[in-house]
Amino acid sequence: MHDLTRAEIARYSRHLVLAEVGWEGQAALKRARVAVVGTGGLGSPVALYLAAAGVGTLGLIDFDVVDVTNLQRQVLFGSADVGREKVAAAAARLQDANPHVGIEPHPVRLTSANALEILGAYDVVVDGTDNFPTRYLVNDACVLLGRPYVYGSVLRFEGQVSVFDARTGPCYRCLFREPPPPGLVPGCAEGGVLGVLPGIIGSVQALETIKVILGKPDTLAGRIVVFDALRFRWRELRLRKHPECPVCGAQPSITKLIDYDVFCGLAPAVPDEPDPAAIPEVTPAELKQRLDAGEPVTIVDVRAPLEWELANLARYGARHIPLEQVAERAHELDPRAEIVLYCRSGVRSAAAARQLRSLGFPHVWNLQGGIVRWAHDVDRDVAAY
Repeated sequence: MHDLTRAEIARYSRHLVLAEVGWEGQAALKRARVAVVGTGGLGSPVALYLAAAGVGTLGLIDFDVVDVTNLQRQVLFGSADVGREKVAAAAARLQDANPHVGIEPHPVRLTSANALEILGAYDVVVDGTDNFPTRYLVNDACVLLGRPYVYGSVLRFEGQVSVFDARTGPCYRCLFREPPPPGLVPGCAEGGVLGVLPGIIGSVQALETIKVILGKPDTLAGRIVVFDALRFRWRELRLRKHPECPVCGAQPSITKLIDYDVFCGLAPAVPDEPDPAAIPEVTPAELKQRLDAGEPVTIVDVRAPLEWELANLARYGARHIPLEQVAERAHELDPRAEIVLYCRSGVRSAAAARQLRSLGFPHVWNLQGGIVRWAHDVDRDVAAY
């Protein structure tokens, strides 16, 4: 027998008249516990629609605070939320959307140390993040826990959605066994994203999550759909379980969670030992001090042309060489000079610095935190984005 209250019956009446949902389906939604990893562009529509649908408990996992740049696409938040913890602001909004839903905020970074404990308390995990270490962490944790993982990603005008469940089909590693080299695939902050796109992809993630909870057979498990927003085209690709997958294959080599920053090339394997290939960094304050002292420093911006137009350090003598042109235009730089490279946050400029080092430029530095930290620490007239 269902356990819906009179108020819930009224609220979910449009579900109850659907034979495919009905009393039992709505009761299953009420009993369900769903973890939403990230409450940003994808997590916002996911959490809103799951709360509205009556999913009984939503766990929100996010360590960040609301920034004004989030408001273009993260529809959980408003201008009054800027500066608040995302999970706190999201919890308040979701409780207002549906007071019958329980919200469990986790204002922490998901790591190998806490992922199994946190995600193990939920039936389904939805990934709304935008970085590779967390995607691999969520996938591996879900495989080890035996939980379905509803995947989504967005960048510029393209989005992807799938359902990975290693108990019956492929996992994320079956499709993407290895992460791309650091800096090769930009995040939304560097590459941009059309504001409405996460709403579309996140809504599909919410749809697939509801279907998983209801036990519907025709989910996106074993399939991935790719959406081109500019041309409004959907493409579907069939996926299959890889027999040699390192985490869900016949003889898995990964049987516990690993260091995913190291796996994705974002940290040295042995952080206590010096890495001879490491690129030295200079903070914005240190660079400004050197410039004020009149030291000869060559500053190179390796971002895309549109980013250069948004904000740059031209007033400090910076020149613009996009990352993809660094190798072919290296002859424009003096290999004897002290060169400081910067991008938005420091990832792409580190990649550019490694290129220059390999081409015989020994005095190359990476600006720590990129132009965002420069705008915060040195010159607030430079626009942060």
